[in-house]
Amino acid sequence: MSPSRGRHNARLRRAMLSTLDAVLLNGFIARWSYRFGLHGRLRVSEHEVPLPAAAGTLPRPLVLAFASDFHAGPATHPEMFSSLIDELMRLRPDVLLLGGDYVSCAAQQVNVLAEHLSRCNPPLGKYGVLGNHDLLTDDGYIVRQLEMAGVQVLVNRNCPLPYPFERVSICGVDDPWTGNTDVAATFRGAGPVRIFLSHSPDGLLLLGRQGFELALAGHTHGGQVALPDGTAILDAGGPLARVYGRGRFEIAGKGPLIVSRGVGCSNLPIRINSDPELIICRLVES
Repeated sequence: MSPSRGRHNARLRRAMLSTLDAVLLNGFIARWSYRFGLHGRLRVSEHEVPLPAAAGTLPRPLVLAFASDFHAGPATHPEMFSSLIDELMRLRPDVLLLGGDYVSCAAQQVNVLAEHLSRCNPPLGKYGVLGNHDLLTDDGYIVRQLEMAGVQVLVNRNCPLPYPFERVSICGVDDPWTGNTDVAATFRGAGPVRIFLSHSPDGLLLLGRQGFELALAGHTHGGQVALPDGTAILDAGGPLARVYGRGRFEIAGKGPLIVSRGVGCSNLPIRINSDPELIICRLVES
C-alpha cells in the first residue's frame, strides 16, 4: 500500500470539508449536541454466531468486538470515543475489529481517536479496514496513526489470529467504492474460519462465490436520523447499504452479515432513533 493514495483528495473536496468544519464551529456545536444527549447513547448489541461443521472446531468460544464509523472531527464529540473504550475495557473481548471512516474531514482528526484506541489492547489484537471518508483525505497518515495505536490495517489482505485461534483469519477488503478492491487477494491463503471485514455492506457485491463464516460492515449509521421503527431518513448511499441498513442478516450461500449503526456522527452532529453501537459477537461451535 502506498503512503497515501489520495486520488479522491481533490482540492474542491478539501474546500468543502473546510467549509463543513467552519459551519460546525470546529466542534462547538457537537459539544453542545453531546451535552444534550443528541449523539445518542452507546448501545451494546450481542450476537452468538454458530460456526458450520465444515469450519472445524475452536479451542473455546471466540469473542469479537466490532465498532465502525467513528467520524472523528467537527460533528462527533470525543467523549463518544471515551464511552466506547470504557465499554470495551469492561467487556474484555478477545479481538477488536474496526470498520473504517475514522475521520470526517482532515486526516489529522484521527489523532484523538488513535489515542483512545491505544488504551484498549485485546489479547488477540486489533484489526481494521478503511472507509470512504478515509480515502477522501490522506489515508496514509490515518493508517500510520492507527498502526502506532496497535491496529493492523487490512487493505485487500487477511491476517490469522494468534495461537490458539490461528484457524481464524480476518479478511479485510478495501472500501468498495472509493478504494481499489481485490477480493482474490483479500482471501488468498485465509484459514477455514473467515471473518470478512468491509466498510460497507456493498462489499458483498464483490465476493462472487467466495463465502465467509461472518461478515461485519458499517457505513449506514442505521440512517443516523431514523423514524421510530428504524426506517432510515438519511441515505448513506450504495445499493446494499439501503437493503442491509442495520442489524443481522443471513446471506444465502455465504453466512451471517451484521451491520453496525456506527459510533460517531457524519455531517450532522445528531442521532435520532439510531443510537451509536458496539457489536459483540461470540463465535461458537454449532
